[in-house]
Amino acid sequence: MMFERFENLLKQAMGLDAASIGTSAVERAVQTRTRACGLADCDLYWAQVSTCRVELQALVEAVVVPETWFFRDRQAFAAMARLAVEEWLPMQAQGAVLRLLSLPCSTGEEPYTMAMALLDAGLPANAFRIDAIDISGPALEQAASAVYGRNSFRGNDLDYRDRHFTKAGSGYRLADAVRAPVRFRQGNLFEAAAGGETYDMVFCRNVLIYFDAHDQRRAVGVLRRLLTPSGILFVGHSEASLLLGEGFASAQIPLAFAFRKAAATPRRVKPAPVWQPKAIMAGPAPKAATPSPATTRKIAVPASVRNIGVSLDEIRRAAGRGDLTNAVRQGEAYLRANEATPEALHLMGVISDAAGDLRAADAYYRKALYLDPEQDEVLTHLALLLEKQGEVEGARLTRDRARRLRERKAG
Repeated sequence: MMFERFENLLKQAMGLDAASIGTSAVERAVQTRTRACGLADCDLYWAQVSTCRVELQALVEAVVVPETWFFRDRQAFAAMARLAVEEWLPMQAQGAVLRLLSLPCSTGEEPYTMAMALLDAGLPANAFRIDAIDISGPALEQAASAVYGRNSFRGNDLDYRDRHFTKAGSGYRLADAVRAPVRFRQGNLFEAAAGGETYDMVFCRNVLIYFDAHDQRRAVGVLRRLLTPSGILFVGHSEASLLLGEGFASAQIPLAFAFRKAAATPRRVKPAPVWQPKAIMAGPAPKAATPSPATTRKIAVPASVRNIGVSLDEIRRAAGRGDLTNAVRQGEAYLRANEATPEALHLMGVISDAAGDLRAADAYYRKALYLDPEQDEVLTHLALLLEKQGEVEGARLTRDRARRLRERKAG
């Protein structure tokens, strides 16, 4: 329990639920900073970090491990660009400026992707502005330098790199035209709405899962305040179920995980010409991690009923449109007609969770883990579900298991 006080301090500073990354990660960060400060033990370090904002920021940065790359989850950027063309480009002649936010922005890949997507869609640079906020000073310094290595470029479609980057030593330097509309500043999610600024589109992806249930609700409230009445919020696919019932409704854009305020309606503008963004075609849904042959089990179905009915992509599209009733029906038909796989069961768990059927979601997650115990993302979803149901200890143990799996996969 020696490190509980540090966990509480980090929760106050950045909303971090230590259980989401594991106590050992906090311990390592504290020990690293204790040595960096030249102190003999953690008690002496506590005396320093609890009274010095500079050192507290250094501890936060030792805990934060950014995982990002350009055009991560392309469907969201394709949806953003299409909405900009259809709803905002016709208004640009009247001087309207599209306001966007990336929070947290990490080392800059996300906000710069937003800028590239909008420029490729035909929006002039003076038609939009992107604010990018992150808690980490070093991450923002790297973002400001705009030079990126190979790890920031993933996948096979790298045409955008040829258009917007130039070779710089062992890395690539981003063009000034892409950098110009992006403004970086340091801060955290809970402080973001303090200035009263509102945005037409907000990207806040893969951060809510690191908060406990109380701070998740607080964070969603902040995001609601940050959005204009007809604004769009993009979240990570693991976080979609957290918004339903919290004043948000699906924007019904397949696989974009986009939401509007529940009472909002899209702007009524004359539709723009049909547009196909060459740089950000959505492409197929991302594949689930391949189960380990040593641990994967099988649930067989008769050959006579296999491969009948809808595909998983069709089920995802129905869920992405917010048509959860139809997605559940299609998913059940799929499982009756096909061999149950961890991917299919996980998807059904997420859909059932979003539809409010927590008992079914629990069953689907556990079946997926029975087939492949190495699915850390399923474990993360199960932990969130257990937390919703008030099973605090079960949620903690499940998060710990997911963390150990991630650490083992990372080597």
